[in-house]
Amino acid sequence: MAKLQVAGGVKTRLAREIGVAGAVRFARQTTAALLHRIARDPRWQAIVAVTPDSGATSPFWPHGVARVTQGAGDLGRRMQRIFDRSPLGAVVIVGTDIPGIRPAHIAEAFRLLGRHDAVLGPAADGGYWLVGLRRRPRVVRPFAGVRWSGPHALADTLANLKDLDVALVATLSDVDDAGGFKRSAGLFGRRVLPIPLE
Repeated sequence: MAKLQVAGGVKTRLAREIGVAGAVRFARQTTAALLHRIARDPRWQAIVAVTPDSGATSPFWPHGVARVTQGAGDLGRRMQRIFDRSPLGAVVIVGTDIPGIRPAHIAEAFRLLGRHDAVLGPAADGGYWLVGLRRRPRVVRPFAGVRWSGPHALADTLANLKDLDVALVATLSDVDDAGGFKRSAGLFGRRVLPIPLE
């Protein structure tokens, strides 16, 4: 899931601390690096789910990577829509503001979905950076009543999944503030940052 990386529309909390230009540059670099690492991996089909919907046609996104719109609603409604619209089978959703995501994390999530109903990647702030569902024999609905953007999102989602077999993958950190931004600096390779998305 990705936001169109434009001023005022992405990483607004980070922008208040490091400036709008720096926050937009970070969002673009993080998204470019993530897509470079995982979008063309032959082990899965990568699709960029874009918000706002009008951003799906932007030339910003990499050529050859499928795009869909997220639609309206809170984060839970938008993620549920992705699961509902996908063909039956395992589906994994990740955000684009977690510089530490590597293909091995995605592969591990799919591996775990071979024998678990759901998989979550905890974030250090109490949320999560990955959610995956097996979606057989039915599509699960784990997002009702989840308190987003706070320390309760993971616990609320796990409570919704209490009757299912859930696995966890590695805990990673997203970047929402200047402290997270500074800690993430070493995760970028010099050769990855300049990759154009057009």
